[in-house]
Amino acid sequence: MGPLKGLFMTFSTIMVHLNVDPSGDTRLSAALDFARHFDAKLIGVAAASLPWSFYGQEVTPSQIDQLNGIITKRLADAEDRFRRAAKQHLQKIEWRSAIASPAAYVSLQARAADLIIVGRNPDGLLPDPFLGRIDPGDLAMRAGRPVLVIPEEVDKINMKSAMVAWKDTREARGAVSDALPLLRKVQEVVVVEGIEDELDRSAAHDRLDDVISWLAAHGIPSVARVFCFPDNEDPMEKLYQYGTDFIIAGAYGHAQMREWIFGGFTRHLLNRSPQCVFLSH
Repeated sequence: MGPLKGLFMTFSTIMVHLNVDPSGDTRLSAALDFARHFDAKLIGVAAASLPWSFYGQEVTPSQIDQLNGIITKRLADAEDRFRRAAKQHLQKIEWRSAIASPAAYVSLQARAADLIIVGRNPDGLLPDPFLGRIDPGDLAMRAGRPVLVIPEEVDKINMKSAMVAWKDTREARGAVSDALPLLRKVQEVVVVEGIEDELDRSAAHDRLDDVISWLAAHGIPSVARVFCFPDNEDPMEKLYQYGTDFIIAGAYGHAQMREWIFGGFTRHLLNRSPQCVFLSH
């Protein structure tokens, strides 16, 4: 076995982010399922911070203790939900929480894990530090670890198929490397590239042939698909039609005034993908 193959054998430690309200607990079920597939340790993590306003009014010093008490109770409840669910399925578990900015706290704790599982934010639902909600895209760009984004309706992980959404960029190359443990587990792998002009089909196949050969060198059989979409067709809907259990993709964006601005591809995956999305930046 070459030196590169030895680096990506498995996900030995997986971290799952929970909101401090029960709204995201379906992702806990999915995370438990995912951890069982890899015989991994599962770390539950949650954080929440004081809101800038409370019932439309600026938070006063007299309210700070009250709100901290609410957050402390919510974090304790989240830990209890995590431990009660996890102890039935896993032997290796851990819990971490704090009164802190959720995105910043989880990004720092990511040092302890190979992969972070987080819930998808539907369109229009903003991060809420008081409820512990974070932006999965922000986490993907900040954590330095791959992120698995779980749609809210998914509570069980199927390991049948995965699609690599290929673009010949640094981010895509990093994503497929980070996803090797997952790609080894699934039964079917398809590598897909979208083109806007049929004249680009041959070059796209040449690129995908290299990716297919690279995956084969790691013991992962795969097939290539190139699709062409006209100007008026949404390429994302074409990707979703493949119906794979996972979409592997690079995360594309840049920071601006403490926020990440994402391209249309990444934003669509974060907000609308019906499949689990494995993102790496």
